[in-house]
This record gives sequence, C-alpha cells and structure tokens, in this order.
Amino acid sequence: MIEQEGRVVAVEADAVWVETLRRGTCASCSARAGCGQGLMNSLGVGERRGHVRALTDLHLRVGDTVAIGVQEEVLLSGSIQVYLLPLLGLFAMALLADRLGAAEPWVILSGLAGLFGTWIYIRRRSLRTADDPALQPVVLRACPTTHRPDFVALGKGE
Repeated sequence: MIEQEGRVVAVEADAVWVETLRRGTCASCSARAGCGQGLMNSLGVGERRGHVRALTDLHLRVGDTVAIGVQEEVLLSGSIQVYLLPLLGLFAMALLADRLGAAEPWVILSGLAGLFGTWIYIRRRSLRTADDPALQPVVLRACPTTHRPDFVALGKGE
C-alpha cells in the first residue's frame, strides 16, 4: 500500500476530499546534485497541492489530517496502461504498415493512428472503471492533529 498524508478539505457521504502536498523523492536520491528535478524542487516548483477523493467509513471533519493509501498493483497497472500501451499501439501499427509495404508517410500516419486508437481505448476503459471501489484511494487512518506548516487554509497564503 502506498501512503500519503493529507488534510480533509471536503466531506461527502462515503468519501472525503483530501489535499496532499506532492513532493519529489529528491532528498533520498544520490544524483540530486546534478539533476534538474532536484533544482526545481529546491526552488519550490515541485511542491504542488493535489486534491484526491478517498473512500472512508470514518467520521471525519474538514481540517482533519488523514493518511490515504492506494494499492501498488492499481498504481502499477494504471502506469502501464497510460504509458506503455500507447507506445505499443504506435509501434505495432507502424510496423504493420511497414510490413505491408506502405510508403513512409503512411507508416507515420499508421503509427499515429495506433497511438490515438490506444488512447481512446484507455480513456473509455478508465471511464467505465472510474467508480470501482477497488481502484479508489482509501482513508487508512486519522492522524493526530498537529500544526502542519506545509498545509495552509484554502484561499489564504496561496
């Protein structure tokens, strides 16, 4: 389970909206001195706030600090679908057009068609599975309330 702490910003019947602070893993990376991402994080560019809807059966209020989690398998599967499948579609269609003896412009167009077709498939599949509780983040626990300087009230200080 991959965990992230956040602050509840809205409450629904069976879920909460959690504001998280996205951070890079630059502090633990050995190549941070020569990395552009490390420089961007040190300037504060990498710190963006995200809002995540997480399922819960706990009684939470706006402002509560919680730990949310998502299964590693869900994250891995989603990453493969979003990053790998479109590339496979592009290469498969381009290779097919090339094997059929198509001219280079048609090979390029076939590859783009494969990329676009795979993107449409992934988009439709994600819309069908968007409400599947097994694929949703969940609130794991409420955290002790302490002052967190990295979370500011919405609309103030931003």
